[in-house]
Amino acid sequence: MPPAHPPRSVLYVPGDKPRAIDKARTLNADAIILDLEDAVAPEHKPAARDHIRQALRTPWPVPVLIRVNGLNTPWEHDDRELALTAGASGIVLPKVEHAHDAHALSLGLPIWAMIETPHGVLNAPHIAAVPGVTTLIVGANDLARALRTQPHPDRTPLLHALSSVVLAARAHGKTPLDAVYNDIRNMGGFTRECQQGRALGFSGKTLIHPGQIEAANQAFGVTATEAAEAQALIDAWDAARAEGKSIATHQGALVEQMHVDEAREVLALYSATNRV
Repeated sequence: MPPAHPPRSVLYVPGDKPRAIDKARTLNADAIILDLEDAVAPEHKPAARDHIRQALRTPWPVPVLIRVNGLNTPWEHDDRELALTAGASGIVLPKVEHAHDAHALSLGLPIWAMIETPHGVLNAPHIAAVPGVTTLIVGANDLARALRTQPHPDRTPLLHALSSVVLAARAHGKTPLDAVYNDIRNMGGFTRECQQGRALGFSGKTLIHPGQIEAANQAFGVTATEAAEAQALIDAWDAARAEGKSIATHQGALVEQMHVDEAREVLALYSATNRV
């Protein structure tokens, strides 16, 4: 199932936890990633593949992707076969460092490439340019470790890398998704990080706990007030154009075509996520 809009909330679910997979079907996340990689111990990976195959035998209300194990790992081929035959909406490929990594996984399914190493950040524009890649996901935990940064509540050491991924994704018309937030008890910190991610240009956030879904949907969504403001701007533009004007003003600010295009994107997201 293709997403109807850029996902605001994308929940990782361990593939070896069938009860968690069943629960995920009932949640309000915009997309689900069934995980075969870091969340699953080596001895549990065969069972996880079986659970995922079983889960995908019945339709889901949202796109469901599979995070496979990385290229050149012992599980690579079995994971690929599962992704191809189980009916997944796409493949999440970890630790993508070069464009040829994405080319090597070209299986006819959308690829969500994880950027979580220094090479991945530096090569993000080339990775985003690969036709099969539709999404770039920041993997901040591995990236921070590779960069030897210290934890910071505002992610200051990672800001350059985060913006680099957004820039690469937007330059090639792909979707940038922000990294997970580890402290599931700190909803205030999670909300602030969502707001920061949206300010940086991310479309949504990857999640590790169902309790984070609603806050992510709100942070990366559109409120009724924002939708009304967007409509008012469009109305002002339409009125000006009807009078033969090339520009308009709204609430004292200059309005040009790019502002109208942005307002229409806001309304489209509001309509898609509020079913109006």
